Amino acid sequence: MAVNGILNHRFLINFSKYRYLLSELVKRDIKIKYRRSVLGIFWSFLNPLLMMVVLTVIFSTFFGSNIVNYPVYLLTGKLVFDFYAQGSKAAMLSIRKNASIIKKVYVPKYMYSLGVILSNFVTFGLSLIVLFGVMLVTNASFTIYILYAILPILLLLMLTIGAGLLLATVTVFFRDIEHLYGVFVTMLMYGSAIFYPIDIVPESYRFLFELNPVYAIISLCRDSFVYGKIFDLNTLLYVSVVSAVVFVLGILLFYKYQDKFILYI
Repeated sequence: MAVNGILNHRFLINFSKYRYLLSELVKRDIKIKYRRSVLGIFWSFLNPLLMMVVLTVIFSTFFGSNIVNYPVYLLTGKLVFDFYAQGSKAAMLSIRKNASIIKKVYVPKYMYSLGVILSNFVTFGLSLIVLFGVMLVTNASFTIYILYAILPILLLLMLTIGAGLLLATVTVFFRDIEHLYGVFVTMLMYGSAIFYPIDIVPESYRFLFELNPVYAIISLCRDSFVYGKIFDLNTLLYVSVVSAVVFVLGILLFYKYQDKFILYI
């Protein structure tokens, strides 16, 4: 009852009331990100493309022969991971960065965290255009299963929002989390098989990858974009459960402690 009350009453009412503000926060974050940049938002296209070229040149020599369409394989994993990493990091710092506004004007505090996540999600969406372009250039197959990618992408957004709210809450009280999370994200990157095939990992350690929801989402997206096949349903179910749990926990923890933020920021 308590969970339903929070999610269906306070959250939804405030979200509806302040949705215009949320859109403005998203626009603000995007403008700030590309401020004083000559190419501006076009970096959303160039950055993943240039990184893919560099990483493909470096790692295709080692792993390219074992992976179908290595550029698409690499770019799919990198786009998914970068959105989670950048979105969750931005949300983690969102309350502290907006401390001066929070102290003066009442706005649902989660709007600041949600705003930076959604701005990164917009960038992620633009980057998918680059992915489709690379698929065209490399003669990848465009199958009906590409449409199915919306499922893991929505789960990725849910997971990032939940993790972002959890981190935003904890970081207000324990600022060392900011540095520890940077180390964790680096470990997560190497544990998500972004630029290497999972086959090179000894079977006794593969369960660690299977427990990693970010890797699971990458795997689901690769099924759509790289392999053109239906998802592994067990993986989809696992990611769905983990994302939902993290999402709900993030909202509950944020709402429980948000009134105390003002004392620590």
